[in-house]
Amino acid sequence: MKTTILIALFFMVANCASQLNASTFMEEQGSFKVGTKPESPKTPEIYHLKKAELNYILKPKHQLPVSNVDVFTLTFPSLITTPFPENNTVYAEYYVPRNLKTFPATVVLDITGGDQSLSRTISSYLASRGIGCLFVQMAYYGPRRPPESKVRLLSPDIKHTLKAIQQTVLDIRSAVAWLEQRNDVDKTRLGITGTSLGSMIGALSAEMEPSVTKVVVLLGGGGLIEGYYDHPQALIPRKAFELFGGTKKQLVDLLAPVDPLTHAENLKTKQLLQIAGRNDVIVPPIMAQALWEKSGKQQIQWYDCGHYTAAFYFFDALSLIAQHLKK
Repeated sequence: MKTTILIALFFMVANCASQLNASTFMEEQGSFKVGTKPESPKTPEIYHLKKAELNYILKPKHQLPVSNVDVFTLTFPSLITTPFPENNTVYAEYYVPRNLKTFPATVVLDITGGDQSLSRTISSYLASRGIGCLFVQMAYYGPRRPPESKVRLLSPDIKHTLKAIQQTVLDIRSAVAWLEQRNDVDKTRLGITGTSLGSMIGALSAEMEPSVTKVVVLLGGGGLIEGYYDHPQALIPRKAFELFGGTKKQLVDLLAPVDPLTHAENLKTKQLLQIAGRNDVIVPPIMAQALWEKSGKQQIQWYDCGHYTAAFYFFDALSLIAQHLKK
């Protein structure tokens, strides 16, 4: 992880981010529509977008002069209202390649405990290669996390976790709708790119969103129970669960709505790139293999690394991702 942070810092310093001139770059306010298209019969009802018109605010943040990239902040309301006001607004950063009339674009999603440097580095790199990036904060992440609160997206409270993932998927689908209605975005090349936890939620979101044609699963997979039920770190909560009469099948059924493997066949109609580590103990290789098989055995790149030592292959992976999204 330290290596990843150092790489991120190097890339950011190399771009020498400068503040935008407020007299040149103006704030943009407007609205966009969601839920206007018929839902696929393959999309579960909990992930249906209700018809709505959402107001958004796009503000200039800074420039990356070496990369010819302009960065903006984007906010719009979430379709789900929670007891936490901070979490009811979707926050994102929009990385725009300069001097291009149209470009492919992708939503970018962060890792579990990220400080956002990794996703910002990915977004900066891809935008410098002519790919627009919308780094979207998942539910209860970044500015969506209530101050002085322990509430998180992932929680021992399974009902809370399921609801937070549902909200995040709907927020991502709304973000895709926003991109789709931009004049500078190539609507035939819309993607979702995620790392670790972000890749699993990204894959799930892509399965539910027909407008997404390209998907990148970086250090992720599917089959949550098969991957984690016998994992050493899950031993104590698993034993407690079984002590009260819980079974493996109950967990499979309970988590099926948020497991990317459940509807992985929906990815067969999209272009999927998986990047996985053969020695990954955080997301076991069996999970990457399971998703690869059920989604049509598409492009997969294996590295001889673990979850964190994947940082040594970071720029090689970024090059593959850029090629995939620009196809």
